[in-house]
Amino acid sequence: MMKLMCSVLVAAAFIAAIASPSEAAIGCGAVVSYLKPCLPYLTGKGPLGECCGGINGLYGSAKTTPDKQSVCNCLKSLASSYPDADLDKAAGLPGQCGVNIPYTISPSTDCSEVQ
Repeated sequence: MMKLMCSVLVAAAFIAAIASPSEAAIGCGAVVSYLKPCLPYLTGKGPLGECCGGINGLYGSAKTTPDKQSVCNCLKSLASSYPDADLDKAAGLPGQCGVNIPYTISPSTDCSEVQ
């Protein structure tokens, strides 16, 4: 099952990478892949570890406004779908990892305002 999930995530990331330039190039599958190392930290089951590498990679790849809005919407959705995740820790991740983003990681963020 895990192998199938990984294959689907890789396929989603590949499809997102070849999307037309007018569309968001970063899909939720790619966001999940980048942030997978953060899950133990956010759920209180492990250290920050390699999380900052994923955070930096994700925000380094989100160059356009559609990319940034897509990442924001994925993060918003993920924040709502992981009840065990500490939302205060999630909101603090960019600062801990030295990344400046124009919004707060939260289920209540208005991603349409992200530039």
